[in-house]
Amino acid sequence: MRRRSLLVSGAGGLLGLAGCSRQTLEGIEGGFAGIAQERGHLLREPWQERAPDITRRTHTVIAGGGIAGLAAARALRLAGQDDFALLELEDTAGGNSRGMAVDGIACPMGAHYLPVPGDDARHVQDLLEELGLRRRLAGRWQYDELHLCHSPQERLFFHGHWQDGLLPVEGVGPATLAQYRRFAALVAEARRQAHYTVPITNQPLAQVQLAQDAMLFSAWLGQQGLTDPQLRWYLDYCCRDDFGAGIDTVSAWAGIHYFASRHGFHAPGEAPQPGDEEAGLLTWPEGNGWLSRQLAAPLGERLLAGRVVRRIVSTRDGVELDAWDIGRQRLERWQARRCVVALPLFIAARVLPGADSRWREQALQAPHAAWLVANLRLKTALEDRPGAAPSWDNVLYGSPGLGYVDALHQSLRPVPGETVLSYYRALGPTAAARQDLLARPWTHWRDTLLAELAAPHPDLAEKTTRIDIVRYGHAMRVPVPGTLSQIAAWPNADRRNQLSISKLSGLLAVPGEPRMFYAHADASGYSVFEEAFTRGHLAGLAAAGREPG
Repeated sequence: MRRRSLLVSGAGGLLGLAGCSRQTLEGIEGGFAGIAQERGHLLREPWQERAPDITRRTHTVIAGGGIAGLAAARALRLAGQDDFALLELEDTAGGNSRGMAVDGIACPMGAHYLPVPGDDARHVQDLLEELGLRRRLAGRWQYDELHLCHSPQERLFFHGHWQDGLLPVEGVGPATLAQYRRFAALVAEARRQAHYTVPITNQPLAQVQLAQDAMLFSAWLGQQGLTDPQLRWYLDYCCRDDFGAGIDTVSAWAGIHYFASRHGFHAPGEAPQPGDEEAGLLTWPEGNGWLSRQLAAPLGERLLAGRVVRRIVSTRDGVELDAWDIGRQRLERWQARRCVVALPLFIAARVLPGADSRWREQALQAPHAAWLVANLRLKTALEDRPGAAPSWDNVLYGSPGLGYVDALHQSLRPVPGETVLSYYRALGPTAAARQDLLARPWTHWRDTLLAELAAPHPDLAEKTTRIDIVRYGHAMRVPVPGTLSQIAAWPNADRRNQLSISKLSGLLAVPGEPRMFYAHADASGYSVFEEAFTRGHLAGLAAAGREPG
């Protein structure tokens, strides 16, 4: 049934695209943007041993300027340590949380929202307070409504029309509703058996969670008799959206954690339990690029872009890092007392020759999903199918993509008009998917996504003036079975107790490299802002030698 829905949706899209002239398609400007693929691929080249062109010294060097690296830099500043340098591959910091502008309209290049954090993410809460996004009023925390996602928030194109929400409900039968209730009960039971938190650095892992980690989410669903196509599509969509791969790839722990760590799962007609109400989402026209800009702004000259980190080793007095300065075409050598390694695992394993060999082997094997983000510049508002009103998040049932968000949804304009739609597709962790992403011309992706979105929007191609496509070959680690067990085994620290600086150093130190602290969401098994920021914050404190507050 999922395949039939996909074929019907795809056929409608292709028919809609077939109605467009080749001249219309070729009149759409665009291309690839945002990621300099050739920079990352420099690590594939055989680096010849050579003397550095310049040697620089600092107390702490941070390798990687994603959210974790930026959080580490902030933690160093808060600890009174200003003697540091942050090296970033791209021209701007932020990693998967960067923004761009298409013909003057800001839009995201990657992550586009942050759920209002719970008390387990207290370091993220502190950041939001610092940025003026939350404040205490009459004894209660309130968030700035200008930054909370405006209504209507999300809708689903299902059976030829739009419905409110993303869980398929309109026209489904009693058997489907019964399976929704069954899954809701299982999520509630899981929450009684173990503690699911975001970030997982605060989570004592239970045996039931390790058992969930040992099997595929789809297999677990089968064991529970959950075979309904609508339910399985929704869960597959959620996993692709958060983890970059679907229920046939991620572990049962990941699939359950998606719901159990936040607001549970509620079948239609069932009221949330106390404390399970959705607290809302924070979002901006440029997505989480707004947050990364706030984190990068205070760094000034300590943020050095266009650097390819090629080697990090221990020395008698600290660490030594070699980086290629792309702009000046020279080799820099950094000598420091500490290093925060805020790099994806598959890169860290290549540039840390002295790290524990078993850790490096596991790091190289960690699967990472390829992603595509396309920003479509529209000259006027689209016609719409019947049903729910245009929303911030708009998803197509049975679609290979994850739908699109409207970059100007947060604006207060009274009448819809020109805007940018940010389309997302997770291609999975296979080498074939990555090769396909990088080998295809941008026009292939233009035609593919226009065909997909033509089902609800047959006038899309006519009203699109430009499409900028961002490709992530290794966007995020995928929590496949066994991921949580690896995290539990490394490093061996008791996360249930208040951390001292010695425990914090042991928790974050790269195995075999006590002066290097690993800070990346890869260490959590999946990529979300709260994981990256918390790990970066704690690594910055460890590098500064300060106790966590």
